[in-house]
Amino acid sequence: METTIQAYDPNGAKVGVKATLGGVLYTASIERIWTAKGYGRQAMATSAVASLVVRPTTTAMATLFNNTNKHFVIERLFAHNLVAAAQCVSTLWACIHPVGMTAPTNDITVRNKTNGAVGDTEGIFDNGATVVDNGWFPIGKDSTVVTVTTPGGILEAEVGGRLIVPPTAAISIQVVSSVTTATFCAGLHWFAVPATELGVS
Repeated sequence: METTIQAYDPNGAKVGVKATLGGVLYTASIERIWTAKGYGRQAMATSAVASLVVRPTTTAMATLFNNTNKHFVIERLFAHNLVAAAQCVSTLWACIHPVGMTAPTNDITVRNKTNGAVGDTEGIFDNGATVVDNGWFPIGKDSTVVTVTTPGGILEAEVGGRLIVPPTAAISIQVVSSVTTATFCAGLHWFAVPATELGVS
């Protein structure tokens, strides 16, 4: 008896599940689909900010505020060590600010869409903002500089959607180092996803 496999498309219509010419079924990651649909965004500061030597509180290295009606699904956080220092250990920290935050200032940044389209103004990016301490947590692996190299390496946290910023909320990044002379340019990679596609509407 011949059977067919069907599934519902985003419009609620039944469609047949297709395979390759050799009959192999495959799936694409949601991140790849979101990239193809133009949801992917990146923004990075153009001015380096000195790292902290204490736990972050009300000073952020970079803040991304959601000024849209979509949800910002965070893919990764990163910071480039522009001015390095010998024997320096650095770590990324992140803080999620809840819904209802006052929008910060939109600073000059490098922006683009990850599908090659022209960048837009979705998301307010503030370099060096003063924020409410809603709870900071270290994220990603640390980086150690043995000898002085300028510019240095990068810090990166592969978030993979485990942090989500809803409308009027924000996420802040900070770097904590063992010295105060290290400076970083921080940035984010995220997807601006309609709530209906997350099942959270």
